[in-house]
Amino acid sequence: MTTNLHRRSLMAGSAALAASLAYGAQAQPRPYRIGVLTDLSGPFRDDSGPGSVAAVRQAVEDFTTAGGNLPVQIVQADHQNKPDVALSIARQWFDRDGVDAVLDCVGSAVALAVSGVAREKDKVCIVAGAGTVDLTGSQCSPNTVHYAYDTWMLARSNGGATVGTGGDAWFFVTADYAFGHALQRDTARFVEAAGGRVLGAVRHPFPGTTDFSSYLIAAQASRAKVLGIANAGADLSNTIKQAAEFGLTRSGGMRLVGLVMALSNVHALGLAATQGLQFTETFYWDLNERTRALSARLAPKINGGRMNMLQAGSYGGALHLLKAVASAAPGDRASGRAVVDRMKAMPTDDDAFGPGSIRPDGRKLHPAYLLEVKAPAESRYPWDYCKLVATTPADQAFRPMAEGGCPLVAT
Repeated sequence: MTTNLHRRSLMAGSAALAASLAYGAQAQPRPYRIGVLTDLSGPFRDDSGPGSVAAVRQAVEDFTTAGGNLPVQIVQADHQNKPDVALSIARQWFDRDGVDAVLDCVGSAVALAVSGVAREKDKVCIVAGAGTVDLTGSQCSPNTVHYAYDTWMLARSNGGATVGTGGDAWFFVTADYAFGHALQRDTARFVEAAGGRVLGAVRHPFPGTTDFSSYLIAAQASRAKVLGIANAGADLSNTIKQAAEFGLTRSGGMRLVGLVMALSNVHALGLAATQGLQFTETFYWDLNERTRALSARLAPKINGGRMNMLQAGSYGGALHLLKAVASAAPGDRASGRAVVDRMKAMPTDDDAFGPGSIRPDGRKLHPAYLLEVKAPAESRYPWDYCKLVATTPADQAFRPMAEGGCPLVAT
């Protein structure tokens, strides 16, 4: 009898425990896990890196403050700008760690690699830190959304919008590899389409160039109105500093346009070296009340700094992702494709980019802003670095979907 009572008690206890676990599982669903895969130690650290991680955390905080009811966990990793490292991390996150979505993916080779594995594993990939248009073209994926920017948008704004403000005669200083060649080619196409002219170009070796004097002398001799700087990183910084030393921009001289720049570059170089320089971003912290409010919330978490468009892309992408997941049927949350479909079906709206939308090819649409760096005397408060020169509307800022060749788009 005692044995039977013990057996019945054990069975009753097990049933109660199972019921308790079932209730707990219902009351506390598995957290939605987001992995921020970024550059935490290399050349893109300031443009993305810890700032993008902080931006994603801010998105979760803002989502929760607005009444969002979805438990979220965030993990982060440094891909070291190596596609193979990024792939290894993404696979471990998806296969072993229960990560549902990967964000940022700074660097085009990294982004394409992670987008591929997200499709294979049916997870979500939101790219904010890479510019390749292949993400919405030949290598588009039903599991990937491309936020923030791409190289077509940069060329359209830097080239076409600059011609529209009088910069109709160009000379290029270009890094001699595929990235630099593409920047020059695409920007020149928009310059010429807008009625401008390309008077010449010089290519400098990559990597290893530190003295740009001969290239800048050639640019000065061309009598062009605009110097298009088709390089990045240390080459970009050295070109800008030496152009200032040569006086290229003084007394109505050349206008400098950084074809791939971020606000962090202006901050690092200072207004004295960058004044008058133009560049394009899809987010500027001081653009309106919403961008200023977002920047005020985030600044204490990034050492008092201001986010750029890459970090804003991670913020906006994360916030819209959480809205989509929270509104999706519970059975759809595990499917990256279903979540991305939901993201595309919902209009976007956040403090970084304002109202917008996501096209069937995965391209997030919002305006592009041609900015000009202020002179030191014009800056009135910390990080007051830029003024707005021209705006390209959202429906014109990115490559037309029909021209991309995305297999997801019916032709």
